[in-house]
Amino acid sequence: MTTETAETTDNVVVGLGQLYVRKSPSVLVCLGLGSCIALSIYDPKTTVGGMVHIVLPDGSGRSDQNSPKYANTAVSLLVKNVISEGGMISRSTIRIAGGSKMAGTGTLGTVFKIGENNIDATLAALAARDITNIDGMDVGGSHGRTVRLWLDTGKMTVSASGRETLEI
Repeated sequence: MTTETAETTDNVVVGLGQLYVRKSPSVLVCLGLGSCIALSIYDPKTTVGGMVHIVLPDGSGRSDQNSPKYANTAVSLLVKNVISEGGMISRSTIRIAGGSKMAGTGTLGTVFKIGENNIDATLAALAARDITNIDGMDVGGSHGRTVRLWLDTGKMTVSASGRETLEI
């Protein structure tokens, strides 16, 4: 009698302000992104990948200012953790999703620009680390997104209500 076992894939939910770095066969998932950003780094040679769920652009002056929830610190923390797990940034793919305008129209629309500010701050933090080659982006708009990064292949998908799932 033979017994067959199926390799299981762990789905790891990356919650608000969280950062996870794993090796294959995990799938990193950010659920229901609105104005938040999902930033991923994936090294195809080592199958090391990470994702951070960025909530706000800048945590300067706050008690938790070194948290991954802020774009100005999240990028460095993600890079550091990917490298510590054996990844190499120079051969990695970098992808960004989220940053929607989820609240406000008219006058309120100019006040609540958190999504736009998150996009700008994330790109600025990447540029500050000389990471300027972004391999995929699905940002802006006014819809929520769910993002998945498969660490066995590096495939990243973005799904949103009312549109086809994108691979970025």
